[in-house]
Amino acid sequence: MIRQIRGKVLALEASGATIEVAGFGIAVALPTLIGLTLGSEAVLATHLAVKQDGMELYGFLDALDRDFFEKLLTVSGVGPKTALSILRRSPRPQLENAIAKRDINYLTRVAGLGKKSAEKLAVELSEKMVSGSAAQGEDGEVFDTLVALGYTEREARKALSQIPENISGKEARLRAALSGK
Repeated sequence: MIRQIRGKVLALEASGATIEVAGFGIAVALPTLIGLTLGSEAVLATHLAVKQDGMELYGFLDALDRDFFEKLLTVSGVGPKTALSILRRSPRPQLENAIAKRDINYLTRVAGLGKKSAEKLAVELSEKMVSGSAAQGEDGEVFDTLVALGYTEREARKALSQIPENISGKEARLRAALSGK
């Protein structure tokens, strides 16, 4: 598995770049070309996808983007091209946040997924997302409990968004969501 490459940027194209490594020009598919300039040296975190019809190398300026890309690949029906397309449409932190909060509207509107794909992505990955605050991980369980109690997903998201940040703990956050405070 090729996890990182370093080399001179030989060409920039809409879909990625060609990087010279040890005399070879390696085509790398990228979510964004921002930060790369022709002729400069680049260090890319990479993912090598081996398929029946060949190999493709996907590159990222940040190892966290590569790790997120690989998480997307664990969802059935999401291949490398779909995962790359998702990352091209929205920055990783916003995507992680939307998935953690199960924000189907954001995933369909901004990330360009269909409703079923967005729901599948949110369900399968929401627990795996690294949250910006400790409360977000607990909110997944609070969200599930609210839905089990009869809230629609929209109502549950609204209730979660109205919980003050200073309230922590699953039980306390659930009580706050139920009381509407």
